[in-house]
Amino acid sequence: MSQPTRILLSLIVGLTVGALLAGYAPETGLAVAEWAQPVGQAWLNGLQMTIVPLVVALLITGVTATAEAAQAGRLAGRAIGMYVGLLFLSASAAAVLTPLFLQIAPLPQESAASLRAALVGAEAIGPVPPLGEFLAAVIPANIVKAAADNAFLSLIIFSLIFAFAITRVGAEARATMTHFFVAVRDVMLVVINWVLWVGPIGVFALALVVGARAGTGAFGALIHYILVVAGVGFVVALFAYPAAVIGGRIGLARYARAALPSQAVAFSTQSSLATLPVMIEGASAIRIPVAVSGVTLPLAVAIFRATGPAMNFAVAIYVAEWFGVPLSPATLAVGTVVATLTSLGSVSLPGTVSYVSAIAPVAATIGAPVAPLGLLVAVETLPDIMRTVGNVTWDLAATAWLSRGAGDVPMDEADEIVLRE
Repeated sequence: MSQPTRILLSLIVGLTVGALLAGYAPETGLAVAEWAQPVGQAWLNGLQMTIVPLVVALLITGVTATAEAAQAGRLAGRAIGMYVGLLFLSASAAAVLTPLFLQIAPLPQESAASLRAALVGAEAIGPVPPLGEFLAAVIPANIVKAAADNAFLSLIIFSLIFAFAITRVGAEARATMTHFFVAVRDVMLVVINWVLWVGPIGVFALALVVGARAGTGAFGALIHYILVVAGVGFVVALFAYPAAVIGGRIGLARYARAALPSQAVAFSTQSSLATLPVMIEGASAIRIPVAVSGVTLPLAVAIFRATGPAMNFAVAIYVAEWFGVPLSPATLAVGTVVATLTSLGSVSLPGTVSYVSAIAPVAATIGAPVAPLGLLVAVETLPDIMRTVGNVTWDLAATAWLSRGAGDVPMDEADEIVLRE
């Protein structure tokens, strides 16, 4: 049984046991919740302690690797520029779609109140300061204090400056610093995998507390959450079709047929990497030169998660709405930038790992609490299907678009190479 499946089952069992206690023995349920709360909180603390070093290491290694890839050739540079632009548009879509969906189908107030009361310690960080104070605080006077205060935007700014500075020093110093942060990243991934390995215990305890205090309303709230977040990813994935038709000059039906096998593999495996061979076959079916798809598709799998910024930002906005955090246009604009950057730094990671490292900074930046992520990560298996399907759909669409401006290999010659192979 996979790790996400074990965590999901622990959530269901915990909520069920807690709801049964709330319905038939409420006093016993509250007493059990008092015992389970410290266990769940300890696991949540273990999850949160990995976020700061992991985010910093991921951003620095991600930026340096992207800079190296951009220097590999004109096509790679164009691809990376397109990917970054699309990631920003993806996050921008979430800033519009998520509040819209929550307005059309709001979270029931009773369930929201029950869940807020059940998640002890999960409180809104506070209102975002006025624009002048906010901009002044973006550049940290003390990076250690910023890390201690979970000032993620300041940490991100410092990490980006540090990463770009690494690309400007000599080869030996650059290699030393890059290897150091790669080692930090790998060590933190081991730590977070250990934390997630005992995740079923922590999630069961958290879910038991929520079920005992919120009752059956917790199930409805989580289903509502899944539908809203997956709905944002679905809309973003749909935009890949007009992008392929307009940018790649491919017929809609033809592109849909080429993308369908990749989508089927993505749905079953939840892995963009496992879908790569099928995507390359799909690219050849719409006459994309091998010299293009052989560069852009592996690059897309490595650094481009089109639905990531949208669905990560949707989670943060949902939590903010859940806890009554007001979101101004300026706050949403800042969240859009942070969602783009953290998604770029969290590529090629398992869904449960990237969920925490990419969403926590966004939530903290817009004033939403981070603690609910420990419960919501348990249901990430279901939205992650939509994430992966949307990612591979966009990978193929972006490759089709990039192939229009690539003159490395004539189209007919590339097709002949595919046929001979």
